[in-house]
Amino acid sequence: MKDAKELFDKLCLSPGWGELPEKPFVRQYKDLDTLTEELEGIKSRIEELKAKEWHINQLMQFNQEGFR
Repeated sequence: MKDAKELFDKLCLSPGWGELPEKPFVRQYKDLDTLTEELEGIKSRIEELKAKEWHINQLMQFNQEGFR
């Protein structure tokens, strides 16, 4: 069998060369205050995205229809 350097130089890599070793799942417990804070952050982000979507829709409508 060819040595690893020769295989590497010819770009012949083993099938699992890019796979990361699996980490065991570790459950993370968070207190209620932390979860509530994260939920409020998510809600805030959703509201921001909805406002941006509305603004983009208005710009697209203006672009398509022009001044009236």
